[in-house]
Amino acid sequence: MATTVQEPRKTEVRRRPARNSGNGGWRNLVPADGNLLAVEEYSPPPSSSAIWVGIAAITMSFAAFTSALIVRQGSSTDWRHITLPSILYVSTLVLLASSVTLEVARRRVAAFMGGLKSQVVSSERWLYMTLSLGLLFVVAQYAAWLQLRSQGLYLATNPNSSFFYVFTAVHAVHVSGGLGGLVRVAHKLHKSVLRRSTLDATSYYWHFMGVLWLYLFLLLWLKL
Repeated sequence: MATTVQEPRKTEVRRRPARNSGNGGWRNLVPADGNLLAVEEYSPPPSSSAIWVGIAAITMSFAAFTSALIVRQGSSTDWRHITLPSILYVSTLVLLASSVTLEVARRRVAAFMGGLKSQVVSSERWLYMTLSLGLLFVVAQYAAWLQLRSQGLYLATNPNSSFFYVFTAVHAVHVSGGLGGLVRVAHKLHKSVLRRSTLDATSYYWHFMGVLWLYLFLLLWLKL
């Protein structure tokens, strides 16, 4: 007696229709309509926690410097008060003004990403203004060092001048890092590939530099 073997039933597999991303199969890069700005604005941001880790590390560093200054002042017999260079008042105003111009640039960039193409030139102008003010702040810090040198106050002259040079120099180095971030933001904006998260992270860092300088300026004014 012959045995009949039934052929297994074929399972019909339904496949989702492939979405046309407009980039040869690479999804989530460029949409079909070519609106790259929309992708850059809504794409997952990079590790934004890195900027906060950096800010926390800088805060801890300057907290340690502050503690060292207070301990050194309380235990020393060679503490000589110095007059802060007058240029520091100007540099403080310059750095505060740069935070204002950066916030204006952020608003213009937000309008640009929202579809207002006319805002791109204005955004770049305000960013370059922020860069100019940041560079002017660094130059003013160097001028303050020259003023101290003209008074015969060097890094190793006394504890006061040592702390002044250390505080202002380390802060200027971090401001220079912020200037590099602003250059990167301006370049990406010019190429229309700027992410909103990149601009926000750079802005947070720059504003932190301004707040940190206000703290340092008050500390130096009270302690030195």
